[in-house]
Amino acid sequence: MTHVPAPRRRTVLGGAALGTLATAGLSVQEALAAPVAAPAAPGDTAPGAVTYRNKQILIGGKPVLVLAGEIHYFRLKKADWQSRLDKAKAAGLNTIATYIPWMWHELPDGTIDVTGRTRPERDLGAFIDLCHRNGFLFIARPGPFTMAELKGEGVPERVRKDHPEIVSTGWNDAPATTPTVDYLAPAFLKEMRHWYAAVMPVLAERLHGSGGPVIAVQLDNEIGMLAWVSNSPDLTDHLTADFDGWLREEYGDGLAGRYPFAGEDLAGRRKAIRNPKDAYGAALMHDLGRFMRGRFARYVAELRSAAGEYGVTGVPFVINIHGTSDSRAEPFPIGISQLMETYGGIEGTISGADFYLGDLTLRNVTDLYLINAFMDAVNDKDQPVTAQEFDAGHADYGQNLDSQTSPSGVDLKTRLCIAQGAKMVNYYLFAGGFNPKLDKPTGDGNDRIGITGERHGFAAPVDPEGRPGVSYEPTRRTVRAMGSLADVLAPMRTTYDDVALGFVPDHYLTEYHPPELASVQSVLDEAVDTRGAGPRGTLARAMLLGGFRYPSVNLQAGDLDPKSVPVLALATGEHLGAELQRRLVRYVEAGGKLLLSGRLPVKDMADKRCTVLADALGLKAGKTLTDANRFWLSVTAHGWAAPLPEVRLSRTQLCEPSRGKTVLRELSTGKGCGFDIPLGRGRAVVITTDYQCDLTFWGRAFRALGAAPALRHSATDPGVFLLTTADGERGRLLHAFNVSSGYDQDFTVTENGKPLFGGEKLHLPGRTAAILPLGLTAGGLRVAYATAEITGAADGRAAFRALGAPGGESVVVVEGAARCDGARVSTEGGRTVLRVRRAEFTVRRG
Repeated sequence: MTHVPAPRRRTVLGGAALGTLATAGLSVQEALAAPVAAPAAPGDTAPGAVTYRNKQILIGGKPVLVLAGEIHYFRLKKADWQSRLDKAKAAGLNTIATYIPWMWHELPDGTIDVTGRTRPERDLGAFIDLCHRNGFLFIARPGPFTMAELKGEGVPERVRKDHPEIVSTGWNDAPATTPTVDYLAPAFLKEMRHWYAAVMPVLAERLHGSGGPVIAVQLDNEIGMLAWVSNSPDLTDHLTADFDGWLREEYGDGLAGRYPFAGEDLAGRRKAIRNPKDAYGAALMHDLGRFMRGRFARYVAELRSAAGEYGVTGVPFVINIHGTSDSRAEPFPIGISQLMETYGGIEGTISGADFYLGDLTLRNVTDLYLINAFMDAVNDKDQPVTAQEFDAGHADYGQNLDSQTSPSGVDLKTRLCIAQGAKMVNYYLFAGGFNPKLDKPTGDGNDRIGITGERHGFAAPVDPEGRPGVSYEPTRRTVRAMGSLADVLAPMRTTYDDVALGFVPDHYLTEYHPPELASVQSVLDEAVDTRGAGPRGTLARAMLLGGFRYPSVNLQAGDLDPKSVPVLALATGEHLGAELQRRLVRYVEAGGKLLLSGRLPVKDMADKRCTVLADALGLKAGKTLTDANRFWLSVTAHGWAAPLPEVRLSRTQLCEPSRGKTVLRELSTGKGCGFDIPLGRGRAVVITTDYQCDLTFWGRAFRALGAAPALRHSATDPGVFLLTTADGERGRLLHAFNVSSGYDQDFTVTENGKPLFGGEKLHLPGRTAAILPLGLTAGGLRVAYATAEITGAADGRAAFRALGAPGGESVVVVEGAARCDGARVSTEGGRTVLRVRRAEFTVRRG
């Protein structure tokens, strides 16, 4: 693992534009992973300064790990605030986060109370000050939209009634089914400033740089989510006029060739946009998504400007990204695609994931892995990964006794996020509360501010009445475990193998899909089935469980240099933009190794024929067969893929190669659906069938491209994978995971063929994870390795937790002299070897 020169500085005070890997000329290991202690930038070490740099969050120049819990002050009596903070303190949290709902603070007459003059619970400053007195940092989430199960999503209903022009119109002139609005409508921006004028000064007085606790401010919440999930885009008169201007600027004289309505007047063009036809439906879906990316960026710029105008500067602004449902995150990259231009490489702004996955299992572990990987692919060299809404609690959100997350869920998810570089985690919701009555009854059934009834957050670790629930203790254990290692974890960076997974944001431009159009449905079905993780999620899962520690790269950021990304894996369907097809051809011709999984791209994102990549590879796409109507579709392995049993699959695209080798064939026709093809100085393995997650097959495919994971383990059952983080000064940590359903694993680990941990076996119970030191300096000790988890270090000692069954032996090897009560001690070449049979123990220096 090589070191990389200090990256460009990026803090809330300044920074450079996002560059591509190619222009940096660095390998995946160097550019995306290698630890480096970059020198502090001017202003980073100023007392109270909150910045970010080198994937770290810095306070006063020191890397920190922010462990936050969401507590809604407005859902609690003021007298109960302290008791909830006591629960947070006991759990080990160091930060409190909360939404600050506009609709709660605005009174029926349109004035705003943030001082508590009408209700004590509206005294926002008093809550922040109480958090500060209790030693907490603070993350403010003032909207304008807050969601949070509030009526109107946190925006006062008055705003929509006073300004009907901001209320959205969707496809076919249908009224919006959600309370979304046109964000950039002048009337809404004016109302937003009215709200910010009241709330931002309260935050400005309490910024960390001014001696207060506020370290970050989230701008709005889940921007664009409402229109996406309802497939009801904000096609107001204002927005459609804006979109019309964008189309004319984007396509110029070529607009008429793309849209038959180009020659009509604005009214005619607006009608055609709202009531699309099949001939241009796919193009409209793509273009509207691209346009909205820029529009969301303009909206966030307006929010930042207003926040700064009212004194909020010098802390990172946060963009919260949405996209999980039903314990899966397959659509999450839609949120990244929507919001990437609001934060990616934008000075002083970081992104945060908003996810609800329940338990972490073999089914969804790569969902969370890709959430973090794809977010980081859009980040610049300095922006860290964060989780702004990390699902805590037992998941019975409907209070129907039909769902319960296991105690391991919060632990596994936290550890995976931190192993992938997350430096800020906000457990949402940490403490429940009650929805107070509206000041003025509206006759809406219950006249409360929230949509969940009287009680809210009944699945949280702390219930509405303030009682610890079943998930409190698991959350407390996890938070305290990570908090005790915060000084070690905060400066660490994730390290990777020289294999990357490609991310194509345009594959997720499906959030606004004109209904009942065949061309749209064709693109939509293909994209959903193949993008990101590959058909059946196989590619991403096979890479992780096959041993690869892989980052993701945004393929739309620029050309890739094979020296930067030696091996690229990409899941795609038959739709891939023409420029991206050309980019992949250039990459492989220059010596890159490409593994393509899904279907051979033969169309662009507007559903127009485009065979640039297929032509370069010498592949001609043929018929696609499906496993249906008593046809048992089967595939056989050949060449380096053999020997493997014949496999029955659900879909196969048959292709005719003009060169290279065929490694998979459909059984009944003998035609190819897997190919190994030389191109220029590079090589491509193309798999055009939904091959199962057979780690042997996918391992052979990567080896054919010269790629193999550096770390290997001997566990035989699926569910074990290993990640690593490193700091150039302190050393490395190995993050070991066993996400199998309760199956314990005993295994050894090698790195580049050489044993780690002295060849000792690691024991990892099912549904657990562990952080193990490898050449780590902590607490004045230099730990060469340990088969027990390190749980803390300070003042010449380090604490450990055994992983094995009671009475099992843990091995800790320390450079120089060390001691541990009850240990068997030996020395080897200047090292002290300690063998301990205790569940918890402390190793001391000398």
